[in-house]
Amino acid sequence: MSTGVDIDALLPAGRSIVLVGLMGAGKSSIGRRLAQRIGLEFLDADQEIERAAGCTIEEIFARFGEPEFRAGERRVIGRLLEERGPIVLATGGGAFMDPETRARIRERGVSVWLRADLDVLYRRVARRNNRPLLKQGNPREILERLIGVRYPVYAEADVTVESDDSPPETTVEKVIEALRARRPNLPPAQPPLEAHP
Repeated sequence: MSTGVDIDALLPAGRSIVLVGLMGAGKSSIGRRLAQRIGLEFLDADQEIERAAGCTIEEIFARFGEPEFRAGERRVIGRLLEERGPIVLATGGGAFMDPETRARIRERGVSVWLRADLDVLYRRVARRNNRPLLKQGNPREILERLIGVRYPVYAEADVTVESDDSPPETTVEKVIEALRARRPNLPPAQPPLEAHP
């Protein structure tokens, strides 16, 4: 499939793109579009965790608690990066907080933080009722607290791209440009040669 994007201009050989950020930042939505745009497989870590566990993330939290969920998340992300790369991988909001998971991502991928402000996140998560962490109180206050705790760690990502109210395709292009900018020693992208009869 010709995508018009030279994957070698975006990523070191064999590396995956790993999207990190808070719930509502657009990791799955942008990840699907990005994968299609650059011709890689898209995987959502949360869906893969549910598949491996045979139940929903909400059920995992309820039955086993967050520590057990994070241990399973660490194993699944490690396996996906090891066995399935290069891919575009959307991670859960807490995945990058785990030092072992961060190290695995650094080893096998390029991390992209989709950074969104509180108002954008709140509007997006208010549309859905499947966020276990937001059921523990006032969702806006919880998001604000998570921003304070997680944004300093997300800032360790290789690339940061603002996820705002722009169309998703605009954010995808911002991710592609940010990845290209990380590899400044490569020659600029060349348009395809036209065949002359």
